[in-house]
Amino acid sequence: MADVSFLGMPLDCVLGETCVIEDYPDVDPTDAFSDYHCGLKTRDGHSGTDFALIDFDQMDQGVRVIAAAAGRVQAIRNSRPDQPYVPGTDLHGQECGNAVRIDHGNGYQSVYCHMKLGSVRVTPGQRVLKGQLLGEVGLSGLTNYPHLHLTITQGDALVDPFAPGQDNACSTPLQTLWVDTPKYTDAGLFTVGVSDGVPELDAVQSGAARRTTLSPADALVLYAHAFHGNRYDRIDFEMFGPDGMIFEHTARLDVDQAQLMRAYGRRAPGEGWPKGAYRGYARMIRGDVIVAVRHADVTVE
Repeated sequence: MADVSFLGMPLDCVLGETCVIEDYPDVDPTDAFSDYHCGLKTRDGHSGTDFALIDFDQMDQGVRVIAAAAGRVQAIRNSRPDQPYVPGTDLHGQECGNAVRIDHGNGYQSVYCHMKLGSVRVTPGQRVLKGQLLGEVGLSGLTNYPHLHLTITQGDALVDPFAPGQDNACSTPLQTLWVDTPKYTDAGLFTVGVSDGVPELDAVQSGAARRTTLSPADALVLYAHAFHGNRYDRIDFEMFGPDGMIFEHTARLDVDQAQLMRAYGRRAPGEGWPKGAYRGYARMIRGDVIVAVRHADVTVE
């Protein structure tokens, strides 16, 4: 049996409006992966719950990370820069980035990762109340998108707060560590990328479609690979460049699909795209609720 539920939201946002749960803990002990509903919203070995912001602008404006429960601060880190992780970079064991660890006095601890440089507002030994400000969501450590990674531990053991007993058999668990358990949605986005044309699904799945650089004369196409889409769901696309928004588009689903790909783009203008950094977002939406968001960056050279 799980202990009494005690966790609240660990950041000041509204799920489905200003943030989404991007990934859950991986409960499969093999090389495969599974979230607590036997779904796809996790990665092999993923240790916590990822609360992702809707865009980078929110991070710049500041989104508060708050204590999920009362306790005593055990440790902090507040020195890692906010920058997308570059594969191969040695993080010297600081993959969590700027962080706070809290002992809740009931056998459980919580760790808050990827916080904004200089934002941590607590010190080791300090007692905190549930909902107290710890810092802000950032881009530090092993991440390329602003989100809060929340890990719950019980001593040395990792714990999934959605199914602490690990005996849910792919259904809604009878016990949870959340006072008000966030609603689960099985739909999501495998990936979002930029290409120079509308890609084939197999090229998206293999990664061959993804471009990180384009020439000024190339087409600019944003694609999204999604799973468990329902009829009437939609995927909203936005692409921004050095001079602001380039396009926005809504792709609507007319049938249920276990797996799908949608794309939208623009041909280059006569003078070519301005050189510089470009960023696209895709958001999967069900009714009025954002269920997933991912982004892609490309440089025009």
